[in-house]
Amino acid sequence: MAPIQVGLLGIGTVGSGTFNVLRRNQEEITRRAGRGIEVTMVADLDVARARSIVGPDVAVVNDARQVIANPDIDVVVELIGGYGIAKALVLEAIAAGKHVVTANKALLAVHGTEIFAAATAKGVVVAFEAAVAGGIPIIKALREGLTANRIQWLAGIINGTTNFILSEMRDKGLDFDVVLKEAQRLGYAEADPTFDIEGVDAAHKVTLMSAIAYGIPVQFDKAYVEGITKLGAADIRYAEQLGYRIKLLGIAKRREADATTGQSAGIELRVHPSLIPAKRLIANVEGAMNAVVVQGDAVGTTLYYGKGAGSEPTASAVVADLVDITRLHAADPDHRVPHLAFQPHTIDAALDTLPVLPMSEVVTSYYLRLRVADQAGVLAKVTGILAEAGISIDAVLQREADEVGGEGSTQTDVIILTHDTREGTMNEALAVMQGLPTVLAPITRIRKEELA
Repeated sequence: MAPIQVGLLGIGTVGSGTFNVLRRNQEEITRRAGRGIEVTMVADLDVARARSIVGPDVAVVNDARQVIANPDIDVVVELIGGYGIAKALVLEAIAAGKHVVTANKALLAVHGTEIFAAATAKGVVVAFEAAVAGGIPIIKALREGLTANRIQWLAGIINGTTNFILSEMRDKGLDFDVVLKEAQRLGYAEADPTFDIEGVDAAHKVTLMSAIAYGIPVQFDKAYVEGITKLGAADIRYAEQLGYRIKLLGIAKRREADATTGQSAGIELRVHPSLIPAKRLIANVEGAMNAVVVQGDAVGTTLYYGKGAGSEPTASAVVADLVDITRLHAADPDHRVPHLAFQPHTIDAALDTLPVLPMSEVVTSYYLRLRVADQAGVLAKVTGILAEAGISIDAVLQREADEVGGEGSTQTDVIILTHDTREGTMNEALAVMQGLPTVLAPITRIRKEELA
């Protein structure tokens, strides 16, 4: 049987890794796929560089549309990134009857519903294991390994840049701005790190995981997104003293209808810093590593850990998708399970039965840090406001003024851990507390997740 012919759009970090892994492990991959897989054409603006990577036996062009137009190409691998030309090329490849593999989480999180509908109509596959958590096969786990389960929740450290920064802040006691500069110097953070540090990259990824876990369309525009830029070294330190660590988590959670509270069924879709008990395995994921915890009703809790980026870790996921497509290539298109795990004709029903809930309806517990005047009655006023709002307190930690501001300081920190409450209720209580004349700085609020 003739090999599957692959065209690469872009041969940068991931593209070169994909080419090298396919060539190095060709025999093993062919055995597992049941058929050979060969890169026979590459498009890259830097033709000379591309030629130096792939050698003389692979066609190299500077126009991606030449790859799409080639009738011998079975699968197009899009590794350009971004929303613009990448979207056009993916849709053109689908229209040409090509299967598509992509590592482009931003594209799929924003335009995935349109792209997957087009693929289904054309009878081709769009596969995207490399778009989430690099080399960790979390998409395959959700689509296949956990298919017997009703997924109750998932939570992931899915951005290596922010995890590196938070790890360094904890290890060295440094503030965010200092560690960000070091991360940029070491190459862990981009010159413009906005997508990473503001949580957007993680939100792209958790949006895709939520679609697979719950059979809903991608709805990035409805995700709550909060980054790590407002975290201080003090918060990292206080969390440690309380037995927690702070991680940026992408969370998707199924919420059932509750007649007593009037809560409707829906999906929580959110990215934000979270306090996690230090004894949890995911709390000990350090540096630029990624990890995802999934809770299923049958299997219980499972953890997936590994490198979330890099040339060959991400290439591992790209090649896994190529193997899947090779196995499915001759299958009846009408009976394939879509890679997003929902059929386009069910979109309206999914939106009605499992809507993404507004953040104000999310129920969780909280860490609050208040910089207050060191005088009598302050704590009583703060706890009184929480009590009036019906928010139960789990623990209170008050620091000595000298410890916070130095000898003779007239300010101190009060740290409060609460029990579960609705986000909207907490927002109202925070607004009242912030208005107290004895509260001297913006209140820090971090959500707490037990992940058990």
